Amino acid sequence: MNSKLHKMPVYLSLLALIAAPIAIAQSTPAPTTASSATYDPRITFAPLTLPDPVNAYRSSNGAPGPSYWQNEADYEMHAELDTQAKALRNDEVITYTNNSPDALPSLWIQMEQNLYRKDARGQVINGSLFRRMRPKTESNDAPPSTDGFILDAVEIQQGAIHIKADYLIDDTRMQVHLPQPLAPKGGTLKLHIHYHYQIPGVWGGRTSWGMSKQGEIYDMAQWYPRMCVYDDLRGWDTLPYIGSEFYLEYGHFDYYVTVPSNMIVAGSGELVNPRDVLTPIEIERLAQARKSDKTIVIRTAAEVADPTSRPKTSGTLTWHFHMDSTRDVVWSASPVFVWDAARINLPDGKTSLAESVYPPESVGEDAWSRSTEYVKDTVERFSRQWFPYPYPAAINVAGFSTGMEYPGIVFDGIDDKGKMLFWITAHEIGHNWFPMIVGSNERRNAFMDEGFNTFIDIGESAEFDNGVYGPKRDSEYSAGGEPPDTILKVLDNSAATNILMAADAIPWSIGHPVSYFKGAYGMVLLREQILGKDRFDWAFRKYIRDWAYKHPSPSDFFRAMSSEGGEDLGWFWRGWYMNNWRFDIAVTAIDGNSLTLVNKDQLVLPATVEVQYSDGTKTRFRVPVESWEAKSELVWAGDKPITSATVDPDHVLPDDDRTNNTLSIK
Repeated sequence: MNSKLHKMPVYLSLLALIAAPIAIAQSTPAPTTASSATYDPRITFAPLTLPDPVNAYRSSNGAPGPSYWQNEADYEMHAELDTQAKALRNDEVITYTNNSPDALPSLWIQMEQNLYRKDARGQVINGSLFRRMRPKTESNDAPPSTDGFILDAVEIQQGAIHIKADYLIDDTRMQVHLPQPLAPKGGTLKLHIHYHYQIPGVWGGRTSWGMSKQGEIYDMAQWYPRMCVYDDLRGWDTLPYIGSEFYLEYGHFDYYVTVPSNMIVAGSGELVNPRDVLTPIEIERLAQARKSDKTIVIRTAAEVADPTSRPKTSGTLTWHFHMDSTRDVVWSASPVFVWDAARINLPDGKTSLAESVYPPESVGEDAWSRSTEYVKDTVERFSRQWFPYPYPAAINVAGFSTGMEYPGIVFDGIDDKGKMLFWITAHEIGHNWFPMIVGSNERRNAFMDEGFNTFIDIGESAEFDNGVYGPKRDSEYSAGGEPPDTILKVLDNSAATNILMAADAIPWSIGHPVSYFKGAYGMVLLREQILGKDRFDWAFRKYIRDWAYKHPSPSDFFRAMSSEGGEDLGWFWRGWYMNNWRFDIAVTAIDGNSLTLVNKDQLVLPATVEVQYSDGTKTRFRVPVESWEAKSELVWAGDKPITSATVDPDHVLPDDDRTNNTLSIK
């Protein structure tokens, strides 16, 4: 994911990436020359110790260990939206279960609305971004702000004790001191939090309210205090919310949202009380959609202006949603939502529901009228390919917090259309697999979120409707279909970070090339060049199954792919993920029936070489990485005179200097 607050939509990121090398190149050193290149196999193939050790919690095969544990956070919430004051009030009860072996004297809670306070760390970092995102009609003198979460009461219910909590707030975190430690291995308590806050305008980025042509849209994310993760890697993981995204516990959610009666609400999970908030015709259409592979319109654009499209014309309605095995829930509300849906067919015989809500201005067969079709196809394809979609609905919302993903629901742009709408829909919906199902730490390991997801949505673009919106090979190829020039700029950039750098520590100028595109290209190399599709798919599917609704680290992923993929991949983890090494193989000599290859830089990859013989015939051979375990030069012999040889003839590898890839003799 993007390391900044307001995530750039994927298609804009792709365009930005094409332009990004201009800025990056200013600090890029010249490519390594033959005379200055150095390859040391003792570095590339040195024994590798992964950052997180094997123990009872995390096994040597990359799966959760026999003693793996994970805490649980269940939520019940009763929220009320005040559209006049642009505020939300909520009564929240967190039931927290401590499954760890440790007694916990305190709890840490994420307070992400505090990002918008004037004294927040994120204001220093993102203040200029908030300023740019304000409407042009508003003053641009100072970054906009709110008071963040305003706590009306915080209480602890622990056994027979029900007392006012002793707590402190530091930036976007709150620590609650417990009257007695929470017992290990199953101890539970309830935390009651009553609060309200001012909803940011469009400048809020991932959460906002804004005015479409016919009415307001509220995108309500990061709307409640959320438990920090307590895990076996760091204890409490309390990285502040300053730009990068989230790391959250799984649990069960019941939430109630009270809004003006003229509003439609789209929320994570299942709508529990449709008869309370929908008209009979909407209920009937919704039932039709659950059985239809074609999109069924539940509320038409014409009905948006018709008061009878709502159960009552004044007062409020309370929408009740439920969701299991999720790390988060969000919702969006508007009086002007058009709403449509279609059935999602899952490989286990179950079904889900693809839905889209959008304002009338977004209607169009080249626009949001096809959104549900895109959602349906994406969920069905990823469910067949990787892991069955587990949630009761997958919803695409057109609003102002565009290009952002949450469990079962994503926020995209009102003006998105055509291939841009398809790309961003597929990408954001794909995040339901990474990191919603496989719950990696987005604030520390962005590549396990954005890189993995960018990798899987490549296939969706290639296959949807016979590739009408493909190819989207942004992880492997530039717009012209050539090798990854933008990735080469990252590899050549001495200032570029490695993939394992914490997300907030990756500079904005290379955030997308590193986390999204280098991360995804690494997966492409693993699947298409190193392991092959069969071994890769088997290993990656097992990794997803093993870590569904759990918290894997990079070390777990590395071990899983090496163990089940059947390769010692330490050289690849070290070169591609832990370092920013370059790859460069040259053909340096042809002598009769033989040719000489030289590995000129520190990264190694298996490579294909095409040989042209003097009689006009051709052959190809593979150079395995083991060729370079103890040397930098390889001599290969054919069975007749050679006239030319080319390394990587299909341009599928990130070769840093292609001028030395081909050698010809008369």
